[in-house]
This record gives sequence, structure tokens and C-alpha cells, in this order.
Amino acid sequence: MGTPHIGAEKGDFAKTVLMAGDPLRAKFIAETFLSDVKLVNTVRNALGYTGYYKGKRVSVMASGMGMPSIGIYCYELYNFFDVETIIRIGTCGSYKENINLFDVLICSGACTNSNWIKQYGIDGVYSAISDFELTKKAYDTAHKLGIPTHVGNILSSDNFYNDTTWKKWADMGVMGVEMEAYALYSTAASLNKKALCLLSVTDHFLKEGKATAEERQLNLKKMIEIALEIAE
Repeated sequence: MGTPHIGAEKGDFAKTVLMAGDPLRAKFIAETFLSDVKLVNTVRNALGYTGYYKGKRVSVMASGMGMPSIGIYCYELYNFFDVETIIRIGTCGSYKENINLFDVLICSGACTNSNWIKQYGIDGVYSAISDFELTKKAYDTAHKLGIPTHVGNILSSDNFYNDTTWKKWADMGVMGVEMEAYALYSTAASLNKKALCLLSVTDHFLKEGKATAEERQLNLKKMIEIALEIAE
């Protein structure tokens, strides 16, 4: 059947899809963590794979960068391919002193400076939140695995550069910034589906230092392991 952006057939995707921004990260996850892997999408190089993790059928796919991009892919996965759960696994910059590089953020809610919600005709401010059961499972799994995590609000920003308002968001308790969670959570809510965003801290607004390529890969493995363990 396929869609304009996903060249797959119904049944090619598992009920749970892990979404990474980078197509090569999706490829890395599939080749490193999954068995009996099948490539199910190559349109626009938004690579998608389906395989098995500890006997569970799981898919992983690239979302691209920004809310418009992930919004297209998550809508099509939910609406046309019978996907029930999408877990975003990405990176972020942190605003908070108590959060360190390489910690994992479990995003129970997402703020935004985008007009994303206007498409739904809502005359107000919509609070985009994660699925509670997924959030709790992620927290419990991270605790069991000894992975440092923080649960709270994230900012989904439309701009990567020229961020002059981050201190105001930090004052409101926002943990940090990324670019996709709000669109994912809003789309899931509009379609009565499940969503969660897990983020690895690779940059910091208050502390010096950035993650090296090697450190990013090690830290991402921790986040990916949490996502795979809670996949339904």
C-alpha cells in the first residue's frame, strides 16, 4: 500500500516503533540490537527496520529533524500501519544544574515555541504529555539498570540556533531542549495512541564540555536499552 513518505506494506511494522532522528542511528540500532532484521522503508532515506528483541517484534525508523518531519512519519505510522506506540530516542541540551552529560531524560511532558497545536483548532494552550504507563515503565527499567534518569518537562523548539529565552524555560522547571516531542505527543493524543520521548543529554547550557562521538554512542546505548525493554 505505502504512503507518500513510507514505502511499506501494512504489517511490515511492529506495534511499537522506536524513532531516532538520524537514519544511520536507526540502522545502527537495527543491526546492533535486533535479530532477524528486515528493511521495510527506504523512501527519502528515512530508513525503517523491523526485527526482534528478546523475542519481541520491534521496529525502528528515522524521523528526521524537527516537528514537521516527525509529525509526518508518526501520523502515517499510527494512521496507516497500525502502530500503537512510538518511543522517540534522541539527544538534547540540558538547562539544569542537577542534570549531567549522558543522563537520560524521561519526558513526561513537552512545551513548545511552535504553533503546532493550531492545526487542531484549539483556542488555547495544549499540554502535550507522554503515556503514563510507558513513562512509569521507563523509569522503573532505568532504576533497575542503574541508569541515571530525570523525569519532567522538555522544550520542543522550532529553532536550533539563536535561543535567547532558555533561562526563562529553565526557571519554569523545564529540563532542556530538543525539537520533536511536542509534535509526537500531540499526534498520538489526536489519534488515541501511545508515545514517549527518551533523551540522552549530549550538550549543556550551564556546564562545560560536550559529548564526544564515542561517549554519545555509549550513552545512546543506555537510552536504547530502556526503550527496547519497555517495547510492548
